[in-house]
Amino acid sequence: MPTPKIFACKQSQSLAKDIANAYGLPLGNIITSTYSDGEFQPSFEESVRGCRLFLIGSTHPSSDNLMELLLMCDAAKRASARHITAVIPYFGWARQDRKDKPRVPIAAKLIAKMLETAGATRIITMDLHADQIQGFFEKPVDHLYASTIFLPYLKSLQLDNLTIASPDMGGSKRAYAYSKALSSDVVICYKQREKANVISHMELIGDVKGKNVVLVDDMVDTAGTLTKAADLMIERGALSVRAICTHPIMSGSAFERLENSKLQELIVTDSIPIGQESPKLKVLTCATLFADVMKSVHENESISSKFLM
Repeated sequence: MPTPKIFACKQSQSLAKDIANAYGLPLGNIITSTYSDGEFQPSFEESVRGCRLFLIGSTHPSSDNLMELLLMCDAAKRASARHITAVIPYFGWARQDRKDKPRVPIAAKLIAKMLETAGATRIITMDLHADQIQGFFEKPVDHLYASTIFLPYLKSLQLDNLTIASPDMGGSKRAYAYSKALSSDVVICYKQREKANVISHMELIGDVKGKNVVLVDDMVDTAGTLTKAADLMIERGALSVRAICTHPIMSGSAFERLENSKLQELIVTDSIPIGQESPKLKVLTCATLFADVMKSVHENESISSKFLM
């Protein structure tokens, strides 16, 4: 079986190096030329004919990140690569997975079709914002769960009176899955929004008095929901509040909100590069998880052991 090749988009270089090291292969040589107006062109500087390629790149904004991955898929297809696997640790634009009001796009579906048209023959991603996004693809999708990374860390904390919490109704399924694995109680926050990223009202469903609470979510953007939920739980008598969020978008005033909140710790993965540090931020790498799955995919082995949820 020919040895696969691993290439990285610019925005995911650091994670891709860790994945390649965990896999036991060097990163492939790719050069990106940029025109004065911002247009860019990636170029594979080695033959990829007949190879299985793993192209690693998260698609968080700006849209250049998505465009780079699309261009790399197209270049690989035109260079006669045998298999083109897009490894997308964070699948961006996923919050637009349905029409929640008239005359809006379903961006997640559009991105799926663009990736397939560009040449991707398989997708490997982690903690999609909505599980049903897998159905937007006509190609195989390996949807990994960061629970395989977070659960061992949570167990190592040995927290008494542990309670898992969801910061909104939409995350209740994820919270119940964690609670089952940890044999803990569950509470849920009910929130109402004025508009995107702006919460008008939040209520707590369940009792957190005397409990060590762990909030579970797939991403943290402005950190408004998480920090408001943490403050509410401390008010209701929680001993401590932590949060685990797979994708650390951390936009706007997120770091400032984190520092000023009652959150004891925010635990994330390195699916997205983090622009600054915080003593409250704990980063766990997802490199080994992706490397193991990539190796299993290449060797046609089962990856069911990587699905804890």
